[in-house]
Amino acid sequence: MKSHVSPYRNRRAVLATKHHKEKAISRPLQEAIGLSVFVPADLDTDLLGTFSGEVERDGTPSNVVVRKARFGMAAAGVALGVASEGSFRPHAELSFVVGCHELMAFVDDDVGLVVVEDLFTLDTNFGNAKARDTAGMFEFLDRAKFPTHGLIVVPNDRIKVGHDDRIRLVLENVPDQQVFKGISDLAKLDQVVRRCAAMSSDGFAHVETDMRAHFNPTRMRTINALAVQLGQRLATPCPKCGAPGWGRLSATWEMPVDGAPFVARETVGCAGCGHRQESPSGPDFDQRHAAND
Repeated sequence: MKSHVSPYRNRRAVLATKHHKEKAISRPLQEAIGLSVFVPADLDTDLLGTFSGEVERDGTPSNVVVRKARFGMAAAGVALGVASEGSFRPHAELSFVVGCHELMAFVDDDVGLVVVEDLFTLDTNFGNAKARDTAGMFEFLDRAKFPTHGLIVVPNDRIKVGHDDRIRLVLENVPDQQVFKGISDLAKLDQVVRRCAAMSSDGFAHVETDMRAHFNPTRMRTINALAVQLGQRLATPCPKCGAPGWGRLSATWEMPVDGAPFVARETVGCAGCGHRQESPSGPDFDQRHAAND
């Protein structure tokens, strides 16, 4: 039987990131399909939305992740692009389950191919707290995996509840000098918590986990797992037309009494010709979603 040779071997794709995601994405795509990725200098993906809310994300995560890939493609002048986008919210079907939903897009404008792969995981340190100083914060800091994971601090009266599907808090008209990101030192944290508490009308600072990938090793691991998943999908040709990217298009989830959510049924298909099949959860589901364990 003739072995499948990826059409992306020895080709280059732009990776749209300013948060060092190439550390998690480069190797899986290189190993799976021979594709190398590069990051353009001075590419500001924050223009498409920020976790801390200064720039609101316009559209659904799946729309934004494709737009981000094309944003990088336009900047670099290439036909291949990769991007990832994360959100922290209740599961779409299991509203009582909160976790990290990560998406990764691969766009090939040479052949008109768009593949979006996703991963929902409970492995996240996502959370927030309010405080006057760090004296009573140690339980939260432990859950937040501080100081190996960064924190964001702002005056508590400058936040509001997000209006989209995210459950996190977002900033509202907060001046740059009142936003402290990437805090990973206890002395610095105590200083900015006290400063933000003094600036807030209620005397509290709002402290939340910094979910940007380069300040969040847990999320970086999820991105790496998703890159492996995307690489496997791009290495799998459609059984009908032979195009790369045969994989899951949609899924029906269930939640056991004890344990992580799992896929009970899925629709797999081709992002090119549209051929699809329905089946119980895929044979590689346990490996692809090991991050949920």
